[in-house]
Amino acid sequence: MKFFRASCLYAALVSFILSGCTDNEITAEKKASDVTVSRNGNTTVLSVHISPAKNSLRIVSGSENRDLEFLLEDFCGKNGAGISIHYMGSLDIMNILKEGGGDYDGVWPANSMWISLGDSSFKVKHTASVYQTPVVFGIKKSIADGLGFTARSVSVTDILAAIRAKKLSFCMTSATQSNSGACAYISFLYAFLGNPEMITSGDLDDPVLQRSVSELLKGINRSSGSSDWLKDMFLSSDYGAMVNYENLIISANKQLKVEGREALYAVYPKEGVAMADSPLGYIDNGNSEKETLFKKLQEYLLSAPVQLEIQKTGRRTGFIPISQENSGVFNADEGIDINKTLSIVKMPGAAAIEKALELYQEKLKKPSLTFYCLDFSGSMAGAGEAQLKEAIRNLLDQDTAKRNLLSAGEKDENVFVLFDNGIRQVISVSGNDPKKLLDVYRQVHSARPGGGTNIYEPVIRCFQLMRGYHIQDYISSIIVMTDGESEDYFKEFSALYKTTGMEELDVPVFSIMFGNANQKQLDGLAALTRARVFDGKTDLVTAFKNAKGYN
Repeated sequence: MKFFRASCLYAALVSFILSGCTDNEITAEKKASDVTVSRNGNTTVLSVHISPAKNSLRIVSGSENRDLEFLLEDFCGKNGAGISIHYMGSLDIMNILKEGGGDYDGVWPANSMWISLGDSSFKVKHTASVYQTPVVFGIKKSIADGLGFTARSVSVTDILAAIRAKKLSFCMTSATQSNSGACAYISFLYAFLGNPEMITSGDLDDPVLQRSVSELLKGINRSSGSSDWLKDMFLSSDYGAMVNYENLIISANKQLKVEGREALYAVYPKEGVAMADSPLGYIDNGNSEKETLFKKLQEYLLSAPVQLEIQKTGRRTGFIPISQENSGVFNADEGIDINKTLSIVKMPGAAAIEKALELYQEKLKKPSLTFYCLDFSGSMAGAGEAQLKEAIRNLLDQDTAKRNLLSAGEKDENVFVLFDNGIRQVISVSGNDPKKLLDVYRQVHSARPGGGTNIYEPVIRCFQLMRGYHIQDYISSIIVMTDGESEDYFKEFSALYKTTGMEELDVPVFSIMFGNANQKQLDGLAALTRARVFDGKTDLVTAFKNAKGYN
């Protein structure tokens, strides 16, 4: 099958919060034969000529579907249709459904449970699984060999023993922000409970279970809010293992081979693995033309030729078996045996899932050590100051934080470094006492903007302060929130980073830009520390929540 790949002819911005563009604006100035592709942050717009509103779809999706955009391009070209797809974390998708689905026509999360948890108004229909992929451990082959994992079935208890012996650590997404992390975490719960038919809320009170899961999660050395980004971060360094979707392990191995690096070996815990079923559902807003187009898209994705194309990306398909021509994608030498019968864990009911995620965030996850560099330079006066303080309130007011599954944990450490062209104030708080956290918020709220901007000095101060913590006990990060352009000391900072021990700490410096922030400077910090930049220019509070979800 041939797919038409057109070059990007124009740039269009479709924002999750400010979706002000009309469909005619999105699809203007196209040739009838062209599929145009515009990417901006977490939004991709595919369009053909001047499509009327009824001939376009807006879909909210998990980031793991990015590499299937070529199929959507093909569909648009064949049907004269437009599709804008916005990528979000699983929790955000769930919350959009709780609010009625917004202005989206379709929802495509990694797992059906996010639709079940979010669709309280029952607006989602015509749901069908597009593909399936289990969540597995991908472990460097040499490490897996050394642990004996390539020669036998491996249990979660075996993995825990390797972590206790300091022979294994791994990267994983946050269970409260990303489906792959949630699925892995739920499969751990099943394993340590002895594989009950269905986990109940009462099961989660077992202290032995909590202790075992907490110990296993101590093996995490880097976290993320996105499965796709976790893979990219993993490839940018030399980590030993990651928990992720099977298809992303396959994708990572392709890149590792190209670079002449050691491949990962897929390990499927014998107690059971969770399966991402990639459900595509229609959000019914009473538009019959949109519904017709959606059903046509779904029919296209489930057609045999397209399912074969999906298999080539390392995904399993339920509507047709893995073809002979695609069998080589699933490499048994890398532990990926499609003939092996997998034990699939059953997702618990909504009450148990919600309790499990709350327990993860507040008690079981590896504690977080987070440094916030808050810009209080003169340019922050007005809207910037208000948004920054609102973002911090959302973090420190535990009633609000709990709704976003960002509650402080019992052993978390939070440090706030207020800066302008120098360090203004450093405020620290331990644990999750609501009164102490609100007291910190009041201190931040009392600060007033003034002075210039120097983003490098507070970052250096954060690395200095880390020396006072046993950093191996935490998932650590620095989050810089700035609206301006700093004096350019990046070369000096980079030299210090590489020569004074900062690099060995492996702490990412995430940034949230808004106002007139210099993205090039922030990209430099992100690339140096294997982190990323979040765009808060349209919604700083949401960008802040996303950044915090990475640890």
